[in-house]
Amino acid sequence: MPGTPYLPSKPRSTPSSDELRARIPGWGADLDPKDRPSYPRERFDPGATGAHWEFPERQEEKWPRERSIEHEFLTPVFGTSTPPRGLSGALRKYAYATYSEGRAAHWLILMGADRVDAIESHLRSFATLRPDNPITETGVLSEFSRGGLSSRVGRKRVDMSHTWIDPILVAGPWVLAGVVLLRLGRRVSSARG
Repeated sequence: MPGTPYLPSKPRSTPSSDELRARIPGWGADLDPKDRPSYPRERFDPGATGAHWEFPERQEEKWPRERSIEHEFLTPVFGTSTPPRGLSGALRKYAYATYSEGRAAHWLILMGADRVDAIESHLRSFATLRPDNPITETGVLSEFSRGGLSSRVGRKRVDMSHTWIDPILVAGPWVLAGVVLLRLGRRVSSARG
């Protein structure tokens, strides 16, 4: 059959609007703008929007914000909840200044900056009166008090496929940090003694 989309042969000429309308019920129902429900919104009528400005008032920048290299300037309104700081902030600034948002490197650096920010936050917590407690904050204790094992045995839970690696991912960085601190402490004490 010549003209079928699954064959390499050239399809027949495109049918006219009248032919399509005769063959397909309802075809072209939205060709006339009067028949389209969204047509009033498609017309350019600045007076109908109620906007009293050509360009919205710009939010004040309290520190140099990251912006994508695709954009000429920041959007008029932007978030200010987490100013970039430390190594994670430097990574975020580098991702925005160097790579387009269409590049995987941009997003991979931003995800890495999130991990670095989490580590920085854990380290900052040690300087406070209430440092992070990985045992209580991860919910590990509820595994023993809330029937964690019984909810897993004999059931087809999806999360069971990665349960074996969860303790390594959660406790691993803490154990590694403890080992590093222990070795540093030994070096310092042996250098003094």
